[in-house]
Amino acid sequence: MFMIRNVRIDDLSELVVIEQLCFVKEEAAPKEAFEKRIQFISDSFFIAEGDGKIMGFVNGPVIEEPYITDELFSDVRANPISGGHQSILGIAVSPGFQGRGVATALLAHLEEEAKLKNRETITLTCKEKLIPFYERHGYHNQGVSTSNHGGAVWYDLVKKLY
Repeated sequence: MFMIRNVRIDDLSELVVIEQLCFVKEEAAPKEAFEKRIQFISDSFFIAEGDGKIMGFVNGPVIEEPYITDELFSDVRANPISGGHQSILGIAVSPGFQGRGVATALLAHLEEEAKLKNRETITLTCKEKLIPFYERHGYHNQGVSTSNHGGAVWYDLVKKLY
């Protein structure tokens, strides 16, 4: 069993470790990015926790446009109270907890929070191999993204909330 809660600053060191385990060096968010996200967007940064351990997390700012751009990875501002598009800059589950529904639960929790705040969509970028996972959760592939974060090819996926 696990619970989902908002991020806290004392989660920082564990978040950095999970990020480094789940993403290649060029794509992994640095400690400073997590510090900014905790400071500015803790209302859209959720932790899955069980047995006193962080199992995984999801985070991203609310943006005006329906697609993620690379500057979002470094330029984070506080979320508007309502409206906009909920982005996902990162979702990661520690390897020892993968395959237990943690990512699915994090996505569902983020979606419920986004609906409560009248967000139009949830938007993310992912690699081609993850498209089927997100499509099973109601996301629609919009094609290759303009993002070249970490030098990779990303796809824009969007889920309409209304």
